Amino acid sequence: MVLLGSEYVTLKQGDPAPDFSLMNIDGTFYSLQDIKGENATLIIFMCNHCPYVLPKIAEIKRIAEDFKDKGLVVIGMNSNESENYPEDSYEKMQEYFDEWGVDFYYLHDESQEVAREYGAVCTPDPFLFDADLKLIFHSRIDDTHGKQEGKHELYVAIEEFLDSENISMEENPSMGCSIKWKN
Repeated sequence: MVLLGSEYVTLKQGDPAPDFSLMNIDGTFYSLQDIKGENATLIIFMCNHCPYVLPKIAEIKRIAEDFKDKGLVVIGMNSNESENYPEDSYEKMQEYFDEWGVDFYYLHDESQEVAREYGAVCTPDPFLFDADLKLIFHSRIDDTHGKQEGKHELYVAIEEFLDSENISMEENPSMGCSIKWKN
């Protein structure tokens, strides 16, 4: 396991979100245009077994549930190769999704092209986009690592953006396991 932080070299604030067409855990292919949020879209590069993702699932669920009616769509994206990491296979994605009981999209980036286009390097690696799919916030989910106390930064940033179309919070790199790249 290699601990990495988010990088800010590929997508910068104001850059458009690269489009994609990927399979959801229900077998349906979706493009970003098909499922983007009315007011904001949160894309989180994640995987099934990462010890940095698992403690964040409850917070991701809370974000998805609390802001769904305010026009936010949450998209989880698994870009890990699964030949050497079978816990990240498409079948395991379906199992974990059911186990977690989440209500957001969970897409399989089998080719890893989407992760490369976004500049994602770790799990979790969240990217928040506005209604026009322009990057507005690329920061960690929180500093709690599964505990209730701490700063729920992404939640606060989304809430502020949906209320005022502004984010005053400073970005902090997400830290997590490296994306498991193919050769």
